[in-house]
Amino acid sequence: MELSVIGRHLEQLGEASTTGFAFQCYPIPGEVEVLRVTVEGREELPLFISVSDDQILCISYLWDESQVNPARRQAMLEAMLDMNIPMPLSAFARLDDWYVVFGALSLNSALTDIEHELAVLSDNCLEVIEDMAEFLL
Repeated sequence: MELSVIGRHLEQLGEASTTGFAFQCYPIPGEVEVLRVTVEGREELPLFISVSDDQILCISYLWDESQVNPARRQAMLEAMLDMNIPMPLSAFARLDDWYVVFGALSLNSALTDIEHELAVLSDNCLEVIEDMAEFLL
């Protein structure tokens, strides 16, 4: 699956979207090609898609370490672990100083499955930020 195919599909959905969302896609050139996807109305939480030899990876950056209340950090990490299982299609990770939510799909995923994963990931980001606000500065 190529990122350009995913991007074209998402941008051409319009009323045909099964998720009810409109997407805008922006390729980011580099050593690893990345597609920046924004969900209409949620532009502050873009999703980043990359394709490797064996999977499609979707990531959203939530907050960085400087935004975490140091006195509440341990409690936040425990809350994130507790939240991991009931959060469908997504998991927590840390990239450098950033906390992220990510999901992975098979290279053989249908474009409708990719659209669904992105919508769920976006929903999960909003839920996580709301639930974790008490741990942030």
